[in-house]
Amino acid sequence: MPLNYNHFTLGIEEEYMVLDPTTQALKSHQQQIVLEGAKLLPGKVKAEMHQAVVEVGTAVCQSIVEAEADIIHLRQTVNSIANSLGYSLGASGTHPFSHWNTQLITEHVRYSQIVNELQEAARSNLVFGLHVHVGMPNRKTALHIANSARNFLPHLYALSANSPFWVGRKTGYKSYRTKIFDKFPRTGIPDYFESIEAYDNYIELLIKTNCIDNAKKIWWDLRVHPQFNTVELRICDVPMTVKETIAISALFQSICVKLYQLQNKNLSFIHYHRALLNENKWRAGRYGTEGKMIDFGKEAELPTQQLILELLDFVDDISGKIHCQQALQTIPAMLLRGTGADRQLQVYENSNSLQSVVLDTINQFLKLDNF
Repeated sequence: MPLNYNHFTLGIEEEYMVLDPTTQALKSHQQQIVLEGAKLLPGKVKAEMHQAVVEVGTAVCQSIVEAEADIIHLRQTVNSIANSLGYSLGASGTHPFSHWNTQLITEHVRYSQIVNELQEAARSNLVFGLHVHVGMPNRKTALHIANSARNFLPHLYALSANSPFWVGRKTGYKSYRTKIFDKFPRTGIPDYFESIEAYDNYIELLIKTNCIDNAKKIWWDLRVHPQFNTVELRICDVPMTVKETIAISALFQSICVKLYQLQNKNLSFIHYHRALLNENKWRAGRYGTEGKMIDFGKEAELPTQQLILELLDFVDDISGKIHCQQALQTIPAMLLRGTGADRQLQVYENSNSLQSVVLDTINQFLKLDNF
């Protein structure tokens, strides 16, 4: 049966730091950016729990080419809005030096409920992520793809690593963002579910027992979206540049389509236990693309960069069919140049200034020629 590539649409969400252009510290925008964004970008600019965060989201895109054009337009427009209001924007998984306890929470019933339930874990959750949705023919297929795509979460996470600092300290991690977010319940790499019925039964049990009031409070690194027929990637730090966001999104889309292609040929894929996948996730967060991860098939540790290049080979036959080849050409360049975290650390080493690190994220926010 020939594949219908029209199913595999894309949606991309990014969370940005709202900054004081003089001090480079986080600054509440009191939803001014969201209000102005609603006029120019209806439905595409949203508030987040902290007032120093602004979120943007693309339309449902038919290809990575369309998604890239949308992300460029979103970054340019929301940056222009922010500048006109006296703010700057930058993209980093954590702010290098601003402390969460001085940041204001957005007044909204949903955020009030989360803070009331999770307390300090919620108030300290001042992090900035990238979410990528890939459309699916149905929820049953979405779960099948999610089960298998779990294996590649550490690879995608390593590529996105962009949060080496936290409250003025060098953490020793390339991505410290998930260490902060993991204080929330129902986070991390999900379990394998044998059927969509089993997955729905799990959600129903949590709702029935007052663990959650809706499925959107399942904050896993990868999930079948509770409202849309999509698989949603949630593990990644927000990348510093457009090109990095698009490359990671294209790789995730290619993985999903490749896995669907295998299913279409009645070929199964090995599912590894979450405990094993977590070993690779920890390595990805600690070392980014500069360390090693485990090849579970070979039962050996190999350079993360080698495994990422092997992943590119794995999706090579499908990437051209969904117009991802050009975007994926950025990934070898990312491995050579270093992740956002590597570049932040280099700026700090050269300047000994966290303000300079933030200023570099501001300068990189709109650049399209980094690779």
